[in-house]
Amino acid sequence: MDIIIPTLNKSLMITMFVFVMMTMADYLNVLTEGKLNRAIQGGRVRQYIATASLGAIPGCLGAFMNVSFYVHGLITFGAIVGGMLATSGDEAFVMLALFPGKAVLLFAILFVVGICSAWLVDKLVPLLKIRPCEGCETPVLHEDHKGWHITVHRVKANFQTFSLARFLLLILLGIFIIGSVSGAMGPAEGGWERITFILLLSLAALIVITAPEHYLHEHIWVHIAKGHLWRILLWSFGALLVIEIGLRFWNLEAFVQTHMPWVLLVAVLVGVVPESGPHLIFVMMFAQGLIPFSVLLASSIVQDGHGMLPLLAYSFKDSLLIKAFNVLIGLGIGLALYLLGL
Repeated sequence: MDIIIPTLNKSLMITMFVFVMMTMADYLNVLTEGKLNRAIQGGRVRQYIATASLGAIPGCLGAFMNVSFYVHGLITFGAIVGGMLATSGDEAFVMLALFPGKAVLLFAILFVVGICSAWLVDKLVPLLKIRPCEGCETPVLHEDHKGWHITVHRVKANFQTFSLARFLLLILLGIFIIGSVSGAMGPAEGGWERITFILLLSLAALIVITAPEHYLHEHIWVHIAKGHLWRILLWSFGALLVIEIGLRFWNLEAFVQTHMPWVLLVAVLVGVVPESGPHLIFVMMFAQGLIPFSVLLASSIVQDGHGMLPLLAYSFKDSLLIKAFNVLIGLGIGLALYLLGL
């Protein structure tokens, strides 16, 4: 129990942080959606910057938007490769929770790698005779998500038709706010980390209170809460528990240090899996100081959370090609940095 309780507490904190950040990212994404479609169109450099920027945004939403742009013929094959290289999936939120400074540095590196790789891949497309998928009609903005304004009338209407989803979300957020204020939950240390966590929880509660019912149910409740949180909790708890047990009962640190090249290769291969979760083991190992930055970067370059899933349904061939470029670039950069001692 001396391992289970602290591990569970840390996993719950990570899961709630992911929930809050995903909610805020989704909310911002919907509010600005119409402008992003117009901004993406233009020269290739603009496409590279836009897709890498969307990919570098924590979570899978940016990757989903890049896939949408690609299948609708708005961006090149190189741009979608660069966007996926810059994407680190839902694990980005976990990294922000565990090591925010190094996480921001990692995202910046992924952004630059994404832009440079997008340019390189587009140069290679005609030489390798790659035929990207043909675009279809341009997506349109959902009418229910236009013209949002926070008003007293809207908040009053939300409470008049108080749904079970809104009630449960507010109860959950309220428990974590009270727990964080009392010190029973959240960051182990006080100070700015705990204050920031409380403020983020409060902002998420404000979004839940003011969001329209349709958006709250479909986006926050169904997609984020029911679709992502339990996976994040299970993977976080499992990864942390494995590491804690390995450190306590098995000389995990010595094994990893002795077989680091193999750990790098495994991290890259695990990144091929189109799932948010497996990559967390390497995030936790980096947070514990067991692996160097080069291994984490290589894994982050290759993996893209759930971002590839929509494209797998549209074009399996293109998905394989994108992953092949990701593996080659991730393994190359990771091995180079590892040999440099980083």
